[in-house]
Amino acid sequence: MQLPVLSNCRSAYQAHDHQKCIKAALTKAKGLCHARSSRLTPIREAILRLIWQSHKPLGAYSIVDQLPGVTGKRILAPTVYRSIEFLLQMGLIHRLSSLNAYIGCPFPDSSHSDIFLICEHCGCAAEFSSHSIQSTIDQTADRVHFQINSQQVEILGLCCNCQTH
Repeated sequence: MQLPVLSNCRSAYQAHDHQKCIKAALTKAKGLCHARSSRLTPIREAILRLIWQSHKPLGAYSIVDQLPGVTGKRILAPTVYRSIEFLLQMGLIHRLSSLNAYIGCPFPDSSHSDIFLICEHCGCAAEFSSHSIQSTIDQTADRVHFQINSQQVEILGLCCNCQTH
C-alpha cells in the first residue's frame, strides 16, 4: 500500500484547516487507545493536540512552554517526557532525530516506513511512505544479514514555498 505524502507543499502554506488535522488525530488516538486498553489522559491529549497544531515538529521544551495555554497550568518536563514516550509507543507521533523534535503520525494504525521531508528554512515536515524505498532498504539489510529493529529516513531541503523566496 502506497501512503500519500502528509500534505503537499502548497496546502501546507495556503489556508489549511489544522483543526481538521487535530480532530482526525484525536479520533484515531482515542480509537487506538481504546483498542489497546490504554488511556489517553487529558495531558497526553493536550500534548498530542499541540504537536498537531501545525506541520512543524515541536521540541519537548516548546511543548512544556506551550502547555499552560492549553491546560491552564504548568506541567513539568518529566510529565511531558512520559506523555511523549506514551504517544511514541502508541505510534501516534514520531521523533525526528535531526531536530530532536516530535511530529504527529497521520498513519498510526498502519505499518509504514518513516520517511520525512523536512524544510530547513520554514521547519515544515511531511511524512510519506514508499514501497520501493522500503524494498531497497530491506534488500540491502538482507544482503548483509542485518536485522532492522527500527528505521527512519529524514531528508532535509527546501519546500516548494521556500524555494521561491
